[in-house]
Amino acid sequence: MQIALAPMEGLVDDILRDVLTRVGGVDWCVTEFIRVSDRVLPASTYRKLAPELFRGARTRAGTPLRVQLLGSDPACLADNAAFACRLGAPVIDLNFGCPAKTVNKSRGGAVLLKEPELLHAIVREVRRTVPADIPVTAKMRLGFEHKDGALDCARALAEGGAAQIVVHARTKVEGYKPPAHWEWVARVQEAVAVPVFANGEVWTLDDWRRCREVSGVEDIMLGRGLVARPDLARQIAAARAGQPVLEMDWLELQPLLADFWLQARRKLSPRYAPGRLKQWLAMLTRSYPQAVELFALLRRENDCARIDALLGVEVPALPEQLAIA
Repeated sequence: MQIALAPMEGLVDDILRDVLTRVGGVDWCVTEFIRVSDRVLPASTYRKLAPELFRGARTRAGTPLRVQLLGSDPACLADNAAFACRLGAPVIDLNFGCPAKTVNKSRGGAVLLKEPELLHAIVREVRRTVPADIPVTAKMRLGFEHKDGALDCARALAEGGAAQIVVHARTKVEGYKPPAHWEWVARVQEAVAVPVFANGEVWTLDDWRRCREVSGVEDIMLGRGLVARPDLARQIAAARAGQPVLEMDWLELQPLLADFWLQARRKLSPRYAPGRLKQWLAMLTRSYPQAVELFALLRRENDCARIDALLGVEVPALPEQLAIA
């Protein structure tokens, strides 16, 4: 069984990938999508969205990173995939699942599920262009408005050369509303000869058990569920191995929250760092009552120094601050 951390634009950046993979249980993770339109993107774009590429394509915990591309031009996607491989990408993942309106309007993400022939052409061209030893994988939803074409889309991806397919078990129109249709993951796995990962609406260990039973697949990709419960992958891995499941309590989570904040402080301007912390904290309220209390304290707070105090964090002086002093 493999457990993957899902790519989520604007949420699971390199900081959160670092923190979550250090908890344990995650076998690989994926970048936020890198949007490709009409040219080969510069290395700076990859350095911004996938800085792990320049550190061996692994997080600090040693978890392998895959690079995800989004677009609709087979040749341009292939050229960018080849460039990403030269930068060190060990796997190229293709996004056919993003439900965002702005992305779909520019002919990217889930809207391409209306065109199975194009899906096939994209995967085939990327597979043909990147080195043979580098796998090409894909993430899809069950369709745009309807599920009728889900199996055709999955076959198009597999026949184009996708080595694995992650199925977010909802349509674009369904967005993130429950339920996830795990029974369709089973249908997709029956239709293709490559490994299929189940994705969608797994928030707890019991959800995983039900997903495995209904979908019939062992491999899983965790998204919001892992963000809200940082040890969910670790719990699943332990349960699958027949080992005791020890849940992470709020006290154990504190060093991770503090480290996340310190990294956000270093990477982002004081204007944006508080928003990133609140974003994750809001997700944690689903699993921890203490997060509800802390979020209430921080909700309207935008002063980084006061947030430091509330978290009990001492921020090391930056080199330029030391020079001024």
